[in-house]
Amino acid sequence: MQSFKNILLINFGGIGDEILFLPVIQSLKKTYPEAKITLCLEGRSKGFLSLTNLIDNSFFIDIKTKNKYFEMLKLYFKARRCRYDLVISSGANPLIALLLYFTGIKTRIGYKTSNLSKKLLTYAIHLNQNQYAANMYFDLVRPIVNTDFELPKINIDEVEREINTVIIHPGVSKISVQKGIIKIFGAKVWAELIKKLLNNGKKVILTGGPDDEEVINQIRNELNGTDLSNFTDMYGKTKNMLDFAKLVKSAQVLICSDSAPMHIGVATNTKTIAIFGPTNEKKLFPQSDKFIAITNNCDCRPCLWDKRQTTCNELKCLNIDTDNIISLI
Repeated sequence: MQSFKNILLINFGGIGDEILFLPVIQSLKKTYPEAKITLCLEGRSKGFLSLTNLIDNSFFIDIKTKNKYFEMLKLYFKARRCRYDLVISSGANPLIALLLYFTGIKTRIGYKTSNLSKKLLTYAIHLNQNQYAANMYFDLVRPIVNTDFELPKINIDEVEREINTVIIHPGVSKISVQKGIIKIFGAKVWAELIKKLLNNGKKVILTGGPDDEEVINQIRNELNGTDLSNFTDMYGKTKNMLDFAKLVKSAQVLICSDSAPMHIGVATNTKTIAIFGPTNEKKLFPQSDKFIAITNNCDCRPCLWDKRQTTCNELKCLNIDTDNIISLI
């Protein structure tokens, strides 16, 4: 097997996308333990870097700004200057192959999305999007690693799980909402779920990120008059992604939407119940007794990304029975 000393990985997207990319990094580090791994990612995902100790270097390229062509030029010069001997990109754009070719990096791996990619990449990998996304990314390294696929793992010291504890993370990113993508039900349903959990003797922890302030305040209002002796409001009390991951790992169950916290639940090996509306759970979530997708099996779902770029007005897919969630805990 060929040896690599200086590896560049390019993976754009949100924090969830970076967590899904972790099996690629894990396998490379196991196969080439002496290699230095550099990750190129978007600035919005810098919090991911606190979740793993497998990255030696990183830099940010913000391709979704008005200056995207300047940003790609920065990537080109960085790749040329640092003398990498392997580059792997998860991008599906056919022009990615052209960019990788002109970096001069000897071994280039990407998806086979055009005749250009077949000619210019050392390994042009078939893009199979009809599978769990972490497996899809792992396909990129199958030709050069000697390990099998493993689920994403976040490097956290072992902590004792608090029995009977349920974490509720009710939010999604503001970027999704701004784009007209609604993936989760409203505050009234979350509050109903919390009340049922408390009535069943569970200890409930409410948490969220900066984007979730509005829904958190709405949930607080809905909980007025409820016995909250077993309820802890942790919103704003986790300082960063690593703090949140530690909190998740200390709980028995995490309940959340299809969002970055869901991927953190998987990567901390915490029982995770994820609410899926218009998106495809089979592509974004491993299916097992520990990782459970809650769906409303209406005829029109999943539709987001495969059939449409924004969610519909009816959102029948988000008519979720909270008793079904309670029965799984």
